[in-house]
Amino acid sequence: MEKTATFDRLLQIMDDLREKCPWDRKQTIQTLRQLTIEETYELADAITDEDWKSIKEELGDILLHIVFYAKIGSEQQKFDINDVINGVCDKLIHRHPHIYGDVKADTEEEVKQNWEKLKLKEGKKSVLSGVPLSLPALVKAMRLQEKAKQTGFEWDNTEQVWEKVKEEVNELEEAVNSGNINDMEDEFGDVMFSLVNYSRFLNIDAENALERTNKKFQRRFQAMEVLALEQGRTLNDMSLTEMDTLWNKVKATEQL
Repeated sequence: MEKTATFDRLLQIMDDLREKCPWDRKQTIQTLRQLTIEETYELADAITDEDWKSIKEELGDILLHIVFYAKIGSEQQKFDINDVINGVCDKLIHRHPHIYGDVKADTEEEVKQNWEKLKLKEGKKSVLSGVPLSLPALVKAMRLQEKAKQTGFEWDNTEQVWEKVKEEVNELEEAVNSGNINDMEDEFGDVMFSLVNYSRFLNIDAENALERTNKKFQRRFQAMEVLALEQGRTLNDMSLTEMDTLWNKVKATEQL
């Protein structure tokens, strides 16, 4: 009952804001769209950092957006929050026949395969059609590969995937030697796609791994800037050798 009361409190606050707040009253699904994207990325950042306090806060912001969209949908007489919740409940029950029906699925892979088969029966023309067009390319590569896997279109083992990575790297080298920019771009994309494939076989989230490296680079570079200022200089004044010395000093400090 406490969860229900908490949710009812949020719904009441949303009603109040929509009626009384000039900013909230002005919002549309179009004006909220970019804000929702930003909130989703903020949640992703918090998850990468394993910052549980921020995860809690960002989940609250996303929940607010869900309630906001539902409120606007109700005003437009399209749907309300009950339709949203009942819709996802019905979908979950329908797509988990191994829980709510008589289908047998003992492994995670069997569950995923059944999920994709059910979506095809629901009218999807391709197992890949559920991948949003606007997803960032790295995330999209992961999702495309995961969905293709459910049809059996998958490598047998990690060694095969690594051989494919090396093959694509060789083809990229040939394209670079040819000087053809289009071929280089194609082959570079193939290398990245094959590396994403390899990350799946290693049970690594390629997007998260790259973001961790981005954060590490940013942290170390900014530490270099601080060290340079302590010497009364800027990085622009330094040679590459001097900057490399600072970089190694920062790395050594992190490893202590």
